[in-house]
Amino acid sequence: MAVSLKQAAVVGTYIISQRLRGRKRFPLVLMLEPLFRCNLACQGCGKIQHPPEILKQNLTPEQCFAAVEECGVPVVSIPGGEPLLHPQIDEIVSGLVARKKFVYLCTNAILLEKSLAKFQPSPYLTFSVHLDGLREHHDHCVDRDGVFDKAIQAIKAAKAQGFRVTTNTTIFEGTKPEEVQQFFDFLQTLGIDGMMISPGYSYAWAPDQEHFLKREQTKALFRQILEPWKTGKKQWNFNHNPLFLDFLVGEKDYDCTPWGSPSYSVLGWQKPCYLLNEGYYQSFQELLDQTDWQNYGPHSGNPQCADCMVHCGYEPTAAVDALKPSNMGRAMSSLLSA
Repeated sequence: MAVSLKQAAVVGTYIISQRLRGRKRFPLVLMLEPLFRCNLACQGCGKIQHPPEILKQNLTPEQCFAAVEECGVPVVSIPGGEPLLHPQIDEIVSGLVARKKFVYLCTNAILLEKSLAKFQPSPYLTFSVHLDGLREHHDHCVDRDGVFDKAIQAIKAAKAQGFRVTTNTTIFEGTKPEEVQQFFDFLQTLGIDGMMISPGYSYAWAPDQEHFLKREQTKALFRQILEPWKTGKKQWNFNHNPLFLDFLVGEKDYDCTPWGSPSYSVLGWQKPCYLLNEGYYQSFQELLDQTDWQNYGPHSGNPQCADCMVHCGYEPTAAVDALKPSNMGRAMSSLLSA
């Protein structure tokens, strides 16, 4: 796995400390959205559907730091919108790195190469580049020609300057397994620090509602995609807990951990899950105290959760499961083989 031993140790220690304090619900990753604006209009995303007065707003660095301190997570993912459009994104990142948070700055990479001078390489900073496939497929997904080539150029430039770079790929209904496998082979040639994958699940505001996967479809598709990796024929480098990948192919039966990856934006703390658009709280404690957590996840009976296998809900479940004695060997062997 591409998750560093340092990050794995910090996250593992954090989980143990939360449990020793008797906390049943605690977050692992904060999805910090400093803005919703984007320079693309991808069909599977609903962020830019917000009204213009919301799209003009930015979180300040101080608001970002306060949100991170409020929930206490060890890992911060910065999606958007496109974070590199934020005029103070370098201040936000440097402040989080100074706090020793593991930061994943998620970007479509259109602005990445020209923005590299704003950042310093660090084991705490990773650029997570959105790539949904090879050139033709990716440019179709983002509805703009040339984005794939620009992203690859930016990845190469970032790696040449010593930055950690991972990729983030969403798999939708109709995807051909062999094309994904070819894509993974190509990514390995770039020397990236890992690949992240997740099935696409219906996002209420997304323009395209026809290509999201159902649960059994997800398992069947990921079994085909990951078969060469599971059998050792391919040495693809994933930035995932291996138990999450076991879950995707149907070898693990997990329930969602809806408090594991809370989302904070210009609108406040989003009620779970971010895909459902149910509103916002003004504090993290309100989110914890006022949410009826039994209404989320496939075991809840909530029909909106029945087919979801998205990483933000299930990777926290896998992270906690990895600390069980029966699973620690598999998790550690994957880290040591990275």
